Amino acid sequence: MRVLVLAKEGEQNGSATPPTPKAMAEFQKFNEELVKAAVVVGSGRLYPSSQGKRVRFDGERRSVIDGPFAEAKELVGGYWLWQVRSLDEALEWLKRAPFDGGTFEIRQIMEFEGM
Repeated sequence: MRVLVLAKEGEQNGSATPPTPKAMAEFQKFNEELVKAAVVVGSGRLYPSSQGKRVRFDGERRSVIDGPFAEAKELVGGYWLWQVRSLDEALEWLKRAPFDGGTFEIRQIMEFEGM
């Protein structure tokens, strides 16, 4: 099964604070373990919502909305795409992550034949 692990963030109006060298080394070690175990399919960090755009669909109309998206309480700041055997396995991996704060969401990706 594939899951998407979403790193939630609050306001993203400013530029992201870079991690300390120690925190970055711990994260890289954890990420290497994920890669070695063939769990990671893809990952990335997202630019702040102030640099994003949304498209709203209303019948035939399309509206483009420029960021930042102040009405959103929680924004996605980064993601992992993982291949795991179960949601429980994804939870076990995520609980091992060396983060000292933040909220993460795990969502199973729907798999449809022919897509």
